[in-house]
Amino acid sequence: MLIIDMISSWDFPDADKLLRGAHGIVDSISTLKSRCRRAEVPVIYANDNRGRWRSNFPELVQRSLDTGGAAAAITRALMPDPDDYFVLKPSQSAFFGTPLELLLQHLNIRRIVIVGVASDQCVLSTALDARMRSLDAIVPSDCVASQTRARHSAVLRQFEAVHRLPTTPGPRIRF
Repeated sequence: MLIIDMISSWDFPDADKLLRGAHGIVDSISTLKSRCRRAEVPVIYANDNRGRWRSNFPELVQRSLDTGGAAAAITRALMPDPDDYFVLKPSQSAFFGTPLELLLQHLNIRRIVIVGVASDQCVLSTALDARMRSLDAIVPSDCVASQTRARHSAVLRQFEAVHRLPTTPGPRIRF
């Protein structure tokens, strides 16, 4: 399971629009993460470094918690466990400029469940890059969000019709 950009202080342009969507999917992601843990499916967090080239993931988690409000609530609900993995990404795709591909090879992962925000940006880029690497990708419709419902609905149709990527809701995914 790959959780994209859900650990954040939400202090970037249009963050308020995306935060509403993120808040709406956090319970679904948390439930799916619990199922992954029980099934011994690895959980990987991928987050933008947002130009902070000296950043690290524990620092990002702490900054989100220190922000308080919805940012901290989302982080607490999706708090990384000590044995979870993480990559910091410089751009939209979790594969671009990160060791994600090597990590997936090391873990012998061939099927990846991609969740998080934004469904029509970072999730889409990552899903397409996963397919280019011959990975089976699933993007659960109830575990991704975008800035608007229209954008989100459009990308879900694109996942299914254009890219042939399943958008099976989280509770229906079998491990």
